[in-house]
Amino acid sequence: MTKLKNILTQFSRIFVGILFIISGLIKLNDPVGFSYKLAEYFGEPVFNLPFFVPFSLAIAIFLVILEVVLGIMLLLGFKSKLTVWLLLILIVKFTFLTFYSAYFNVVKDCGCFGDALHLTPWQSFTKDVVLLFFILILFFNVKLIQPLFKAKIQNILVLISIGLCSFMAYWVLHHLPIIDFRPFKVGNNIQKGMEIPEGAPQSVVEMTFIYKVNGVDTEFTEKDLMKIPAGATFVDRKDKVIVEGYVPPIHDFAMEKDGADYKDELLQNPKLMLFVTYDLAIANKEGLAQLERLKQQAAAKGYTVIGMTGSAPEQIEKTKKEFGFTFDFYFCDATALKTIERANPSIVILEKGTVKQKVHYNDIEDLKL
Repeated sequence: MTKLKNILTQFSRIFVGILFIISGLIKLNDPVGFSYKLAEYFGEPVFNLPFFVPFSLAIAIFLVILEVVLGIMLLLGFKSKLTVWLLLILIVKFTFLTFYSAYFNVVKDCGCFGDALHLTPWQSFTKDVVLLFFILILFFNVKLIQPLFKAKIQNILVLISIGLCSFMAYWVLHHLPIIDFRPFKVGNNIQKGMEIPEGAPQSVVEMTFIYKVNGVDTEFTEKDLMKIPAGATFVDRKDKVIVEGYVPPIHDFAMEKDGADYKDELLQNPKLMLFVTYDLAIANKEGLAQLERLKQQAAAKGYTVIGMTGSAPEQIEKTKKEFGFTFDFYFCDATALKTIERANPSIVILEKGTVKQKVHYNDIEDLKL
């Protein structure tokens, strides 16, 4: 019995430790993306904690470094009681969040594995329940978790892991993610990313119509439409997705200007440079200051240069005047632009819709025109 308990404990130790390290490193590769997910949780539709939203990035960096370091500490057997307690606290919180997301259907993807692996809310909850099970095994058998090395070596290894994680966080924040898991990564074609395969499953949507009948809002399903009494006034319609259909990797990309979408035309351009600034109001000023000079250099080499933003026309005109921009801005939803690239601004080069280069504003000198 003792031998079986030890085998189960050591398996749990390795399983939990490796999974925490992998999950943490994937998010550490793109902490900005994870911060967007945290901001979604802090937002009004979920927990309505808006005072945390400005600190989403700082919280994201802290959590992902903690996740990686705890995984390493567990494998090393470093301060076992503290490590297991922290793991238990984290997994209880994560399990609550994923259950809340799944039950109330408020966050479609928990972001547990960043953009590398998308899990449905119920899949995320199941994953956390499994992790909770193994962490509880560790919790009740913590005395069986013995250190791998002497205390001095353990301390050095943990400090090195904290230092390396901190450096990685600093690097990806000031450059690009080391590995790009998003649909707009270099080599991908945007048009192909928007295609829906023939025979792909369609969404099943239940529509509920609200009519005012004798001064009272009354709901009618599609089957009840013939029963709507004369004189009833339409108020609203509510759509509920019963079965989620196929959603292409790129589904909300647009290049709108003056009410028209020019993406079909622009994505045929063999030399197109995009300045992606999802929010001009909070864009990095030093980064913005470099764009007009880069535009002139690119235009001289035959590139069509445009800006893309989710900002309002008033903000666009204000920014163009402030920095002397001579290129036009096209509108795209800010969420889609954040998916293209995390930096604000960033530079993307397309060849007939295929992403050829992407750089952070700190790495403009690395562009090959």
